[in-house]
Amino acid sequence: MRELSLNVMDVAQNSVRAEATVVRITVTESDKDDRLTIEIADNGCGMTQEQVQQVIDPFFTTRTTRKVGLGVPLFKLSAEQTGGSFDIQSEKGKGTVTTATYVKSHVDMTPLGDINSTVKILIQCNPDIDFVYTCTTDNGSFTLDTRELREVLGDVSLDTPDVLEWIADYLEENTKSIYGGA
Repeated sequence: MRELSLNVMDVAQNSVRAEATVVRITVTESDKDDRLTIEIADNGCGMTQEQVQQVIDPFFTTRTTRKVGLGVPLFKLSAEQTGGSFDIQSEKGKGTVTTATYVKSHVDMTPLGDINSTVKILIQCNPDIDFVYTCTTDNGSFTLDTRELREVLGDVSLDTPDVLEWIADYLEENTKSIYGGA
């Protein structure tokens, strides 16, 4: 994939299909440590160790519309080709944690891309699922937690245009502040 944010979208959609009610997306970027770590954790149905091994096999998919599943294997490859690492921890009935760590300065480093739009689209397309997005850099950190938004909004759905506009603005403003922008 051309952007890591698309891998995040793919793995988060796997969480949605696994009937997760909460999906945590954590992006930790450090110039000082030359690392980018992306973690997607959910409380979905989880997998057995055999299923975890199948998920990282590009020739396995649970979908009936195609014969290969490249999302997770490509995510794994993108991390490992930078000298980074990839890990999936899962327990049946408890959920799954997928972690990809990258060496940022490596020539094969794929850009993160528009992670803010990815988070917004995930919320827009799955308004009944809670997403907790945390972004951390050497300059600070912020979190968007849809459970907190629900408390404030009451009966207003997360996929209404005004709420989505607020989410987009919140993500943009906070991203600028921790990446040193104005």
